Amino acid sequence: MNRIIEQIDRCMHDSLKKALPEVKTSDLEKDGTVFYMNGKNGTAFDWFVNDHFPDFFIFYGDRENLGAVKAMLYTDGVLSIYVYGDKGHADPICFEEHVEATAEELLCLAALLTENADGKSAWDEDIRKLDADGKTGKDTMDSFLSLRKDHEPMIERKKLFSKTVIVSKKVREGGWKIGYGVREEPTRDTDSGWYFCVGDETDEYVNDTDNLELWTVNSALFYEPLLNEFIDAPYGTAIVRVSSKKFEFDAPGKKIHIEKR
Repeated sequence: MNRIIEQIDRCMHDSLKKALPEVKTSDLEKDGTVFYMNGKNGTAFDWFVNDHFPDFFIFYGDRENLGAVKAMLYTDGVLSIYVYGDKGHADPICFEEHVEATAEELLCLAALLTENADGKSAWDEDIRKLDADGKTGKDTMDSFLSLRKDHEPMIERKKLFSKTVIVSKKVREGGWKIGYGVREEPTRDTDSGWYFCVGDETDEYVNDTDNLELWTVNSALFYEPLLNEFIDAPYGTAIVRVSSKKFEFDAPGKKIHIEKR
């Protein structure tokens, strides 16, 4: 077994013993086997976009088959571990470890798992069955690194989430839905360029900075998920709410649908 994966296996079981000493291996699926859960996004997507490997999981062996332990190995070697009691229903007990591996070794493991797990359609498999113990040849590494370009749109989109947006205070304080948005080219790297408002604010109101708030893009999307479709639109874009559940690109004569949350 790959040396890094062995560390993950050991840390997950050690954390389980610390948090839930009453849980026996017989309570777990395949006596506590660790599974590599690459079936959702795949190794390359999580590595390049989310800065970690797909999750590693130990499952309870009962009918519900919920997670007992989850581990997330980040590209910097940090291993976050979450232990779930009450057969997977309890809030997690969290641990943080750091695997003994260089940045190059972690990258090589990602390349090997992409080739020998994802590439062979070995999805959500027992880690003992994964061929990740060999050396990473030049072709394997070049093939893996070339996958980054396929994920560039998502990488850029994720960077956008932490940037700021300007929001009219009427939205939060008044409890109104966002009805209008416009994106202009920002003057700061930390700014997304977006401005959101209810849609009936006066120029006098908007020109008073006391009536504006700074949110993150992520906060705006949480407040109004419908914005997801437009959030990475180019500068110069303007959108309007046309119904309770729909935004459209702005156009002359298009009426803004205004309502409270």
